[in-house]
Amino acid sequence: MSRKGWALFLALSVIWGVPYLLIKVAVEALQPSVVVFLRTVIGAALLLPFAGFRGELRPVLPRWRPLLLFAFVEITAPWLLLTEAEQKVTSSFAGLLIAVVPLVGAVLAVVVGSSDRLNRGRLVGLLVGFGGVAALLGIDLAGAHGQALASLFIVLTAVGYAIGPMIVARSLSDVPAFGVIALSLGLNGIVYLPFAIHDWPAAVPAANVLWSVLGLGALCTAAAFLVFFALIAEVGPQRATVITYLNPAVALALGVSLRGEPFTTGMAIGFPLVLLGCWLGTGRRREVAPA
Repeated sequence: MSRKGWALFLALSVIWGVPYLLIKVAVEALQPSVVVFLRTVIGAALLLPFAGFRGELRPVLPRWRPLLLFAFVEITAPWLLLTEAEQKVTSSFAGLLIAVVPLVGAVLAVVVGSSDRLNRGRLVGLLVGFGGVAALLGIDLAGAHGQALASLFIVLTAVGYAIGPMIVARSLSDVPAFGVIALSLGLNGIVYLPFAIHDWPAAVPAANVLWSVLGLGALCTAAAFLVFFALIAEVGPQRATVITYLNPAVALALGVSLRGEPFTTGMAIGFPLVLLGCWLGTGRRREVAPA
């Protein structure tokens, strides 16, 4: 990998490990619908003109049906579920549990009859990975009934993140990906507008909340996708997906160091097993999970 490739790789690994911390800060003062609305609107405002200038919007419009489905499973539902969940769990826990996206993708590939075969090595990887999830949930959430629903929301978020790339591969692979992302953000801004108006705060939030929302939209959404496509152009899609392994580690480090979140026994046991399971269970053909 070139020096530029390494720089893009490390930058994106950090950028897509940050959203969990920023969401945790934002939901302390804002309703989840407002957080998601502002994130999508800021991202769309920055990416739509860029995609339009490159002529990558119009080719996507005839595929509006798969576009709507992709927008729902990749942004509409997951971002709200994740934001709701972080009202109950730590940002580091959310980031670690999202690491199951490659495992969910491997299971879905088998269910829908993908060309990827479930051989012995992948089966062992899936068992190891989901064993790590069991350790993470079983140890850290023992007796915490209020957090169980939040954990379910995060798992459903992972399912959405795993289904999204499958929709792109089947129905949107021949249209500009940048146009797909920009239009999806714009559509979600429209969807969340009435809910955001209803839940809009009566007073202006603190500066750290405002900066967190701005960071979610500008850095973790708009800038992240620019860096991601640059990384793909530099090193190819296969190597670019390796960031899946580093994002949760960044989320854990930020949560523990900046917010004083606990590093629990479940994290120490479960996270390495999840990473090992992802590596064994997905092989070289994995999909990346956006924050």
